[in-house]
Amino acid sequence: MSQIHLSGSQWENIVGYARAKRIGQHIEVAGTTASDGTNIVGENDAYEQTNYILKRIIAAVEALGGEKKDIIRTRIYVTEISNWKEVGKAHGEFFDDVMPATTMVEVSALIEPPLLVEIEATAIVSS
Repeated sequence: MSQIHLSGSQWENIVGYARAKRIGQHIEVAGTTASDGTNIVGENDAYEQTNYILKRIIAAVEALGGEKKDIIRTRIYVTEISNWKEVGKAHGEFFDDVMPATTMVEVSALIEPPLLVEIEATAIVSS
């Protein structure tokens, strides 16, 4: 049996996806940006965008019965790799006690130009 978590983003209905999906102990969180559905949070501020995104990811994991400590992997996409320090600092502040496997790569663009960061996550819920 699977469970889904919807965040209310306009993109969920347009594209046909859930913010997060759980099957068994496994939770996958879709690519998450710093958009509240109407506004960009932290425009031109990679650190602020990353903080907002990670709060949304943790909330999605929790909505499906997981915890921050269950997050085993994050994938970070940035439009400017020169922002790596700001993004890495925010990620480290959230996960210094969890230490998930992480990848950060530069991409040419995200869905809206003011978005600087997109993050996906994988969690395995402890039994």
